[in-house]
Amino acid sequence: MPQLTRSPVSPRLRLFVQTMWASAPDAGVATPRSMREHVLPTGATHLVFRLSGPPLRIFDGMEDRLGHAIGQALVGGARASHYLRDVSTPSASVGALLRPGAALLLLGAPEHELAGRHTLLDDLWRAQAAFAHERLLAAASLSDQLDVFEQLLLDRLGESTHSLDPAVAQAMLPLRHGTLPVRALAERAGCSHRHFIDLFRRATGLAPKTYARVQRLDRVLALAVDPRQTWSQIALAAGYSDQAHLSREFGALTGLSPQAWRIAAPSAPRHVPR
Repeated sequence: MPQLTRSPVSPRLRLFVQTMWASAPDAGVATPRSMREHVLPTGATHLVFRLSGPPLRIFDGMEDRLGHAIGQALVGGARASHYLRDVSTPSASVGALLRPGAALLLLGAPEHELAGRHTLLDDLWRAQAAFAHERLLAAASLSDQLDVFEQLLLDRLGESTHSLDPAVAQAMLPLRHGTLPVRALAERAGCSHRHFIDLFRRATGLAPKTYARVQRLDRVLALAVDPRQTWSQIALAAGYSDQAHLSREFGALTGLSPQAWRIAAPSAPRHVPR
């Protein structure tokens, strides 16, 4: 599937959007590799427009044969668990991975209200969601779609400035790398443990420890794409106490064992055919 990925061209939008992408089905490819896909958590909020094919359909589990359709323009809230989606019909899409604290300004709702579920963009943008969808459909190429998408996001942003709480901002890097416990981060920020957790959840959609777990999974996936790396080596490099610890965490976050993930050989680490 052709895909174009880039950071926003506008330096201002880069404060709010980490990555944007546009993709289209391969011409002449009729049968997908799998009918379903395990989507693994990123710990971030996503905004997605499906430009062809049916609405997003997700399943409650492997035994669910029908699933339920959600929509074409969606916000995927931050989560620490996988979901199972229908990929039987290839579709074109345009989307963005948002930075912490961006959802309120770009979407109209804070991360903690969107976390762990899919929300129809119509419920957040109202009539502007349909207008945005039409403009993206009219774009002639993947590059044009990203140009249009970026301008739509800049229009939503208006004159707003980033408002990520400093206590949360300074905790991001230590949590990504597991260098400081949450209580120490709260003390460094000069607030109570409870208040710090509340600030962090409002900005990211996840509690600090949960956010750190998903970030460590990111390190695991980055290492595991190299088949020469053993799981015990990956566990040590990613900061787990041992391979068993990695396996428990991997299963809790992804619904898969590490070896099942590797056998599936996903072309993208967080999109596993089932």
